[in-house]
Amino acid sequence: MNKRRALYGLYGITDSTLHPDTTRLLAAVAQAIKGGLSILQYRNKLADSMQKYEQAKALRTLCSASGVTFIINDDPELALAVNADGVHVGKDDTRLLSIREKFGNHLIMGCSCYNDIERARLAERDGADYVAFGRFYPSKTKPNAVKATPLLLRRAHEQLNIPICAIGGIVPENAAALIKSGADMVAVIHGLFAAADIHQQAHDFNRLFI
Repeated sequence: MNKRRALYGLYGITDSTLHPDTTRLLAAVAQAIKGGLSILQYRNKLADSMQKYEQAKALRTLCSASGVTFIINDDPELALAVNADGVHVGKDDTRLLSIREKFGNHLIMGCSCYNDIERARLAERDGADYVAFGRFYPSKTKPNAVKATPLLLRRAHEQLNIPICAIGGIVPENAAALIKSGADMVAVIHGLFAAADIHQQAHDFNRLFI
């Protein structure tokens, strides 16, 4: 897999409160894929380990059939179990170096860096394949998250050699400014999966990258 090519475009993140059962989750993701979704992160903080495995396995199959990069949130073991493309870690998760040592270079690794470019530089040094900054706009998922600015994206674009993801309150109407400032990906939860027409919303995001 060409990691850089796999890390560009619309990056959807699942939310168990929006689609609590597997059937609705898969249907929502399928609509996003039809609209041009490039990357999917499976994030579920409520399910037990069996449901997580079953949902991740089903999403892995769906993403593989469509050429969508599939990332697991905060669980390298689950990523390995379902043959996901990668794992995303946050501030308090397992360190990147230990993940890389355990799972090798084939696994895409992403790291949340909030509004901290120094953390991003360290993550790149430790083997991250991409970093995520945000929130950029008011977020329903993490309303108290630290705020980042487009200037940070421009600085990161100049200083880093890995793809950059922007997250936090992003919708098609405000995404263009972030992409222009240096974001290779925009990560979206409610701005995609809470839309009345997920397919059209994904299409509206996707055309910003063409």
